[in-house]
Amino acid sequence: MKMPRLLIPLLLLVLASPAGALQLIVWDRDFQTKVGYGERDGGRFDVQLVPRHNGPVVVLFSQTDEEFRRGTFPALLSRYNGFLRGGQLIIELPGNDDLTLSKFLATFRLSVSVQSTGQTLSLPGLKGAGPDNIKIKNR
Repeated sequence: MKMPRLLIPLLLLVLASPAGALQLIVWDRDFQTKVGYGERDGGRFDVQLVPRHNGPVVVLFSQTDEEFRRGTFPALLSRYNGFLRGGQLIIELPGNDDLTLSKFLATFRLSVSVQSTGQTLSLPGLKGAGPDNIKIKNR
C-alpha cells in the first residue's frame, strides 16, 4: 500500500520530535523524604513509589519547555496535595473528588505503570533523616 506524499514528511517530523519528559516527584508533606518519582515515556507514565509510606504527600509535576510551549498538558498544575496509602497515590483536586494517579493521568491520555521501590531519598541535614530513610533494598 502506498503512503501519500504528504504523510511521509509528517511522519518523519513526528518521529524526529524530541520525546516529552513530563516528570513527577512525590515528597512527604514536610519535604523531608522523597517517596515517589515518575516520568512519561510516550503514552505511558512510569512511577516508582515507596510502599511503606502512608500519609499526606506533596506531588510536584515538571513539564519540559517543549511540552509547556505546545500546551501538551494545559490544565496540569505544578503542585498538588495528596496522600499515599498502601502503595497507591491519591491526588487531591481543588474543588473536586480525590483521584488515583491512574485516573488523574488518564485525563491527559496517559496510562500509569506503578512499581514499588525499596529506597527512600532524603536531603542531607534535614531532621528525620535516619537509617530507615537511607537504606537501599534490591529486589
